[in-house]
Amino acid sequence: MEEQQEIYGVRAILECIEADQNIEKVWLQKGQSGTLFRQLEHVLREKHIAHSYVPKERLERFSAKNHQGAVAAISPIRFSSLEEVIENAKAPQLFLLLDNVTDTRNLGAIIRTASATNVSGIILPQTGSARITSDTIKTSAGGIFSVPLIQVNHLKDALFVLQANDIITIGITEKTEESIYTIDFNKSVALVMGSEEKGIAKSTLAIVDQKGKLPMLGSIASLNVSVACGTVLYEAIRQRNFSNK
Repeated sequence: MEEQQEIYGVRAILECIEADQNIEKVWLQKGQSGTLFRQLEHVLREKHIAHSYVPKERLERFSAKNHQGAVAAISPIRFSSLEEVIENAKAPQLFLLLDNVTDTRNLGAIIRTASATNVSGIILPQTGSARITSDTIKTSAGGIFSVPLIQVNHLKDALFVLQANDIITIGITEKTEESIYTIDFNKSVALVMGSEEKGIAKSTLAIVDQKGKLPMLGSIASLNVSVACGTVLYEAIRQRNFSNK
């Protein structure tokens, strides 16, 4: 599996899009114009490819190459369709949505635990999420090859799709009085996890079906997100496999 690579130049990026390459994000130089540049902007909007406008200095951090005002990151991983994963996953399903998890190694550790706990799929937003790099792949210890990864424009869209398929959405947050140990994980569920710095966005938290928190009995207020994910996922496994034995 190759590490994520960058593509430089407007025409090169357009050719990658035409060839259906898995473009994760595009950075465009502020103030650029021209027919070809405007064509790229149109295609990015039409294809719903994540992109942002940055100063020239930001693009030059990627490389000293002639970037022509545009740089794209191509992910080494192919993303799955949420609808297809829901249709094919064995019940009871167990999904994981990650909000503001931007550290590549944290993401890799989460994927590793998700593989060990037979998670149906991990859902990532196009923006505000860690990029999948060789560090992510290495930290996942091969788990990245066994857990479907799903990329969506907005996590809220994914939540609505999950809810429409009778999958209970649960936000793991300290902003509730309910413990995760009172939640029934024997049904199909989707867990929303946020980073320890930002947590889950308010707009996302507002539409989940339930909320649950990890009890924090000492002086530490929060756990690393990969540790928190592992704790919650194994509670789901405990209920599903050992609670009646």
